[in-house]
Amino acid sequence: MSGGIRFENVSVAYGGTTVLDSLDLTVEPGEVMALLGPSGSGKTTALRAVAGFVRPVSGRVFLGGRDVTDEPPYRRGIGMVVQQYALFPHMRVADNVAFGLKAQKVARAEILGRVAEALEMTGMAEFARRYPRELSGGQQQRVAIARALAVRPGVLLLDEPLSALDAQLRSGMLGELARLHRELPDVSILYVTHDQVEALTLADRIAVMDRARLVDCGSPRELYRAPRTEFTASFVGNANLLSVTVGSGVVAFAGAELKVDTVDAVSGASATLCVRPHLVGLGAGPNQIVGTVSEVQWRGSTHRLYVDVEGHRVMADLRELREPPAYGDSVTLHFAPEDAVLLSAGVAHG
Repeated sequence: MSGGIRFENVSVAYGGTTVLDSLDLTVEPGEVMALLGPSGSGKTTALRAVAGFVRPVSGRVFLGGRDVTDEPPYRRGIGMVVQQYALFPHMRVADNVAFGLKAQKVARAEILGRVAEALEMTGMAEFARRYPRELSGGQQQRVAIARALAVRPGVLLLDEPLSALDAQLRSGMLGELARLHRELPDVSILYVTHDQVEALTLADRIAVMDRARLVDCGSPRELYRAPRTEFTASFVGNANLLSVTVGSGVVAFAGAELKVDTVDAVSGASATLCVRPHLVGLGAGPNQIVGTVSEVQWRGSTHRLYVDVEGHRVMADLRELREPPAYGDSVTLHFAPEDAVLLSAGVAHG
């Protein structure tokens, strides 16, 4: 089956509770789309609707331009990798990878070739005779991916595939997934995660979910550099969200007038200013604000300062400081006008 996924006004409900509400979203052939959001936001339900494990109460699901809403999972031509790998413990690696092909009644000679190809692609060829218990977590995840790829799917569904791995393994697997995508340019990937780094690293576009609804969608760079909502700003990367009052070409915050590139709001209106912590500098500069250090965190290559500015907490991520300020010190922070984004009115999280 050719790649591509389309949700057309898809809603899913359990016992009268809507868990996915009117989702309209298209994943282009060859595209990696990350569904990013907190627990209960509807992202896994959306993926399960594509897989055929849940049936929408309304709307349609299309794969490769074909309406598959009423088709069973085994007829959809998809590959799927879940959080807990779901390998059969009594089967060797090669037999686990071959399982989907046997279910599809693929000829034995072809199965052998496809299994070898999938294991080679995931770097697991030398482990074909081992059992899952003889593998590390990262190796088991590679086997699960190989099993999904062996059926040569047009669509690959990944449901929190790295969440059970430690930080070092997760970083390595991110690189492997990125390599696989380069080698499989025609496969559409729907990647469910609550991890911002995974979404920013892998996705061509990110669909941000909250409370069963799609709230934003765009490229990682768009959502990070120019978020349209406070929720997106706070969920796609860290953000300072500061309550401001709009003036003529400036905004007022904690007694200071700050310049921003674009001020479309009516003068006197309340708004929220988004500034990423790594774009906040220490010392004099444009858009200065003064506050008191409430916490200093050393993070290896950086220090994170938490600064109280008239009751607002402002974060600054700074290259490791030889002599960082101490708790209670008065400090001056600054940021460039072009590094701030003015959001629509709402309650800030500063």
